[in-house]
Amino acid sequence: MIALRLSREKYVELVLFEVTEGIATVTLNRPESLNAMSVELTAALSEVFTKLTGMSEVRSVILTGTGRAFSSGGDIKQMAALTTVADLPSRIYEALLAYNQLICAIRDLPKPVVAAVNGVAIGAGFNLALACDVRIAVESATFSQAFVRLGLIPDCGGTFFLPRIVGLAKAFELMLTGETLTAMQAKELGVVNLVVSEAQLMLAAREFAMRMAMLPTATIGRLKKLLDASFSHSLQQQLSLEAQFQAECASSQDFSEGVRAFLEKRPPKFVGY
Repeated sequence: MIALRLSREKYVELVLFEVTEGIATVTLNRPESLNAMSVELTAALSEVFTKLTGMSEVRSVILTGTGRAFSSGGDIKQMAALTTVADLPSRIYEALLAYNQLICAIRDLPKPVVAAVNGVAIGAGFNLALACDVRIAVESATFSQAFVRLGLIPDCGGTFFLPRIVGLAKAFELMLTGETLTAMQAKELGVVNLVVSEAQLMLAAREFAMRMAMLPTATIGRLKKLLDASFSHSLQQQLSLEAQFQAECASSQDFSEGVRAFLEKRPPKFVGY
């Protein structure tokens, strides 16, 4: 594994990182807690995804977890410790700003991100997967918006992402009940793109990431921004943003290569910009 130079040395062991053939694999590494999203892990992941933006050698990203969980959600022990402090609401709000920074770093990353869901994805862990562009899950994976069981509302973008995927009524049901979904149920709802065996997970994720790494990376970054904006924009606003981004795409080397490849009847060799 290649360790990124992070701002705090203790972050390094929390997130495993490697780059192979243009694909970065980012692994949550707290298996003893089912990769619970502690304040430290969240900060480390946020820093990694922010740094990935400037790594031109990386064309796509895989996000996964060690052990038998993708992520069990927020760190309950850290949350329990906060319940004894006098300024609990402000402390919770500050902690969520760090979570929000991570979610925004994933969505702002102008490169495709594949979530390889290797086990349970609960609460914030579920929503971390939703923040990615593609989700591939093992057959034994489970998903739950379990916040209501703790008297909480979903955070980490869950109320943004889930209704866009499953519709408002189903999202409300899943969040109201905290129902646990199997991997196949998640696939039927469109939450998961592909379900595979445990042995095939990283192979399937890498194959998908490799296909995306061969595409025009900057174009994919603009596509992510367009889709995220489409639900809040008016038609005119969306048309205007499409025109702006299309003009930027047309000035790229990848557009020139795409045109040449089409005329020469050969596969394009995109460089990512």
